[in-house]
Amino acid sequence: MALKLLFPFPPSKPLRHKGFSFSTVASTLTLNSDFSYGPSLSKGHKTPFQAQLSLTEETLTLGKIDERMFTRVFDVAALRVPAEDCFPLENRLRGHLLNWPRVKNIARVSGDEMDDSIRRIMRENIKDADGLDIINRRIDGKAEGGGFDPVLYRDKLAKSFNCRGFVQFRNLAKMSRPKKSKKRENGLHSQSFRERKARNSYDIMEVSGCVGVDDEDMSGLLGEEFKGRRWRGSSRLLLLDERYAYKVVDELPPAIQAVLREYNEQSKRSIFDLVQCKLTLHYDYWQMNEILEALLPKGIIVPAAFEMVGHIAHLNLRDEHLPFRKLIAKVVLDKNQPKIQTVVNKIDSIQNDYRTMQLEVLAGNHSLVTTVIENGLRFQVDLATVYWNSRLSTERQRLVSSFASDDIVCDVFSGVGPIAIAAARVVKRVYANDLNPSAVDYLKGNTILNKLERKVEVCNMDGRRFINAMLSSRRLEPITQVVMNLPKDAVEYLDAFRGLFRNKPNSKDYPLPRIHVYGFSKAQDPEFDFHQKIRIALSEVGVEVEMHRVRLVAPGKWMLCGSFVLPKSVAFSESSVGLY
Repeated sequence: MALKLLFPFPPSKPLRHKGFSFSTVASTLTLNSDFSYGPSLSKGHKTPFQAQLSLTEETLTLGKIDERMFTRVFDVAALRVPAEDCFPLENRLRGHLLNWPRVKNIARVSGDEMDDSIRRIMRENIKDADGLDIINRRIDGKAEGGGFDPVLYRDKLAKSFNCRGFVQFRNLAKMSRPKKSKKRENGLHSQSFRERKARNSYDIMEVSGCVGVDDEDMSGLLGEEFKGRRWRGSSRLLLLDERYAYKVVDELPPAIQAVLREYNEQSKRSIFDLVQCKLTLHYDYWQMNEILEALLPKGIIVPAAFEMVGHIAHLNLRDEHLPFRKLIAKVVLDKNQPKIQTVVNKIDSIQNDYRTMQLEVLAGNHSLVTTVIENGLRFQVDLATVYWNSRLSTERQRLVSSFASDDIVCDVFSGVGPIAIAAARVVKRVYANDLNPSAVDYLKGNTILNKLERKVEVCNMDGRRFINAMLSSRRLEPITQVVMNLPKDAVEYLDAFRGLFRNKPNSKDYPLPRIHVYGFSKAQDPEFDFHQKIRIALSEVGVEVEMHRVRLVAPGKWMLCGSFVLPKSVAFSESSVGLY
């Protein structure tokens, strides 16, 4: 027996039949092999309202986006199957389903739900010829004893959908309206619930037509033994691959037909309809890069990444992006809420002694004070007054993991304390310093925030004075690790180590610290170039340095970390650098 399925309504566009080319059927849609697999803004078709919308100067420069511009409607084919048989069929047809990102392969049929009690009644009464008549009499209130079942009546109304909409729609809506929940209607709970529900609604699925004759029994197309056995229960839509959108049943892959034929022969009760649906994807569905690619002029590189500092998205836009910076910021904010609440852009390079950045707030609230969680620690940061770089979190973790429990660490340029506080969890003692008073204030607060204030001593002085005070002091325990994380200028401070230990007692046995200095290099061989800078700053040729490439900060520009034990010839030198 050959399986034949049907379209239960006249499709809005001609279907693909044998002898017709694809292009003659779908003139307004672009589901063809010229485009990559999956949904995109270049596929599908727009709504009639969208034809009146266009990009304006206000949209591009002020970042005011009409989200309706990004609604796309896709025509897809689907198998309407009984709800209880949906998941087994999904597993067997896995390779032939839509499988689009963030779009479920199974869709509910609006108004086509049946209560379990009704399904049980159907099964009990379907065996005899008068069973359906008994149910119909209960629906209309004509059963013996005057029985009336409002659930069955509502189900009957739900199945009265046709081209003109729901018959007696007001009555159906009144009966289907759920009772108000006092818990959800009170205060912020109700609002947060609605917002969460709205964020998860990426798409709308609807059957794009209706049955031509309401009472027509199509089940005979499956064979005489199926005639009159039409499925009347809850249904689901199994969305088929986009390649099958305009194909009739005979053009579906043999694998699909074989699975359905086998299932029908086994069950002897289910009817599968091949229907055409309209899948509508909204602005919330599309990714950030897809939206920006559609909005920005052709030829402009779409910004693909940004740095996150707490609730702040830190952009580093090119000159070509600046006319559209507010538009870019609006999309970044929309696609990353609620995690991102503020979007900023660096408008100038770091040129001051405090390493603070000049930032322009492009979207969201104007607060630049945020809390960053890194490796289990919490740091409060104000990007307007202090420096922070989230991209160095892996490097900071690598450095701290090299420390031992008996180490005494000296952090010369600590900032708000990402290295100093992380080290305090591992080592015996930490001395942290920064020239920026605001950074020192946040450093003190962060030590308290992480309950490590007893292990961290904070200073606010110039780097050279701090090195001299910590390493030449006789009352302090010997410093074993020195961190100099100021890539632009840290190498210039290495001369402060010359002669620091010449007055130490028992100088031959005095332990010398291991120094970790950071810097930049644009040379073809960055390790050799940075090694040379260290030798020159120490005035010592014979220093062995362990090099580590941290990250590529710009094309051809590397950030490096050089680690070495302070040479005795430098530590006990008779000459020393003057303090400023």
